[in-house]
Amino acid sequence: MKKILIVEDEKNMRFLLKEELEEEGYEVIVASNAQEAENFLDSGVHFDLVTIDIEMEGMNGLELAGLMRKRLPDLKIVLLTAYTHYKHDLSSWAADSYIVKSPDFSELKTVIRELI
Repeated sequence: MKKILIVEDEKNMRFLLKEELEEEGYEVIVASNAQEAENFLDSGVHFDLVTIDIEMEGMNGLELAGLMRKRLPDLKIVLLTAYTHYKHDLSSWAADSYIVKSPDFSELKTVIRELI
């Protein structure tokens, strides 16, 4: 079973993403911020893919994606955000995909299937 890490600061969005992706057959772990995500990586847990919200307190998602790319170059990274303007930020290039949040998760599910 493929394992996905969701890094999302909004509790309701974490819950929805977890439910949607578990229904697709993935094992899903959630983190509410970059520090929690780093703790999972430091503990040696292997993930096939991570979705990262950009706008978070503390370390933002672009910084986290950059760190993850350096540490785990083969990890698939999806930036999942409510804002389109980050797509043109060079920092977003650390990700394999950039998706604007929507109540319809079909685009996210398709991208994840393609990446893993």
